[in-house]
Amino acid sequence: MHIHILGICGTFMGGLAVLARESGHKVTGCDLNVYPPMSTQLRSLGVELIEGYGPEQLQLNPDLYVIGNVVTRGNSLMEAILNQNLPYSSGPQWLAEHILRKRWVLAVAGTHGKTTTSSMLAWILSFAGLNPGFLIGGIPENFGISARLTGESIAGANHDVSPFFVIEADEYDTAFFDKRSKFVHYHPRTLVLNNLEYDHADIFSDLASIQKQFHHLIRTVPGNGLVVANGREYSLQQVIAQGCWTPIERFGVPAEWIVKLSSEDAIEVYFNEVYQGTLNWDLLGEHNLMNALAAIAAARHAGVPSQVSLRALSQFKNVKRRMEIKGVVNKITVYDDFAHHPTAIRTTLEGLRNKVGEARIIAVLEPRSNTMKMGVWKDSLAQSLNIADQIFCYTDQVDWDVTSALESIKHKAVAYSQMQELINAVTFMAHAGDHILIMSNGGFGGIHEKLLLMLRK
Repeated sequence: MHIHILGICGTFMGGLAVLARESGHKVTGCDLNVYPPMSTQLRSLGVELIEGYGPEQLQLNPDLYVIGNVVTRGNSLMEAILNQNLPYSSGPQWLAEHILRKRWVLAVAGTHGKTTTSSMLAWILSFAGLNPGFLIGGIPENFGISARLTGESIAGANHDVSPFFVIEADEYDTAFFDKRSKFVHYHPRTLVLNNLEYDHADIFSDLASIQKQFHHLIRTVPGNGLVVANGREYSLQQVIAQGCWTPIERFGVPAEWIVKLSSEDAIEVYFNEVYQGTLNWDLLGEHNLMNALAAIAAARHAGVPSQVSLRALSQFKNVKRRMEIKGVVNKITVYDDFAHHPTAIRTTLEGLRNKVGEARIIAVLEPRSNTMKMGVWKDSLAQSLNIADQIFCYTDQVDWDVTSALESIKHKAVAYSQMQELINAVTFMAHAGDHILIMSNGGFGGIHEKLLLMLRK
């Protein structure tokens, strides 16, 4: 089959292209901006990439057009597809029908921690020899890729793929013609529900509208499956209370999956009050302990003993852009993190504070997500950043008054609309022993390397 993917350079659609290519399909694609690293990865697989959405791409004559949710009505290529009544599908639907069907899907959903927990789970299954396929919205450092069809040890023309597939289950909408969340297409047998807060204000009017989509997802899990749910989240309890036909294991609450600190400060894992083993790793924060419990529980459902999962997690290397150290210059450490929701900002800063103690933390934030740019979280911003000793906020894409939102912490917070002015200010402020945490869900104009260069000077 020849598929032509519209919006191919996004993380999800690019990963889908990798899976389609590894499955033997011919893949071409287009996007408004074709740029590395996704363009490099796809071209190395023999995927032809086209810049823009010109209707002349119909001359490729594919068997199917696969449409990313970045594509809207009015897109010239999409309009030509519709006018000529050509076959098209959404990315999640194509994935469900051609990759996930007949596989044991382990899906990780939630407002926070999806990428990290999915990466942990895929690594555990790989460590245990189950060779899973996966599609993750980031790059797990244990693998160096965001998607694969199956593990290398069993892949090949004369071998069946692994029955296991781990997927990061995003609640964002599927396509312009399918406003359900992407994850309703995946039909998981094992479902992780990490947490649930209001997000994506550009498509959801309130928390209840997101909860409705989560309940649609729960309805797709079979009776012989498992729902692994964060027992601390009232919003998830409300969703489950609407009806659940699948066994549930909860983490973070007594009598189910929990962690305890021993007298020697070892991290001990328990399930139903039975000791499972000790977790030895360097990851920061309570949120990562919760992610680990979710991954261990999900892997156990797939047949991996808890002790094996704990050994796997001792070798887990995290995900790029999750507290990733970009460089150390003159004893100043610069980190990159994907945090963009107030809860994620706060937990990331808490984790760093626990690591560095009294050392000074300089937080540099780009409010870039659609919800942040709309100002939905402006009243929560100051509180989420307050752990940092100094705060710099980049306001180039923000229409609301960031300075007013940071009024309660104005003694240590400042906003800049010009990138170079921001970099100069951070450089002037920094001194040996500082930890500079840069947070954005985008590229932030390459600020990391620019800042490191200035610090070297």
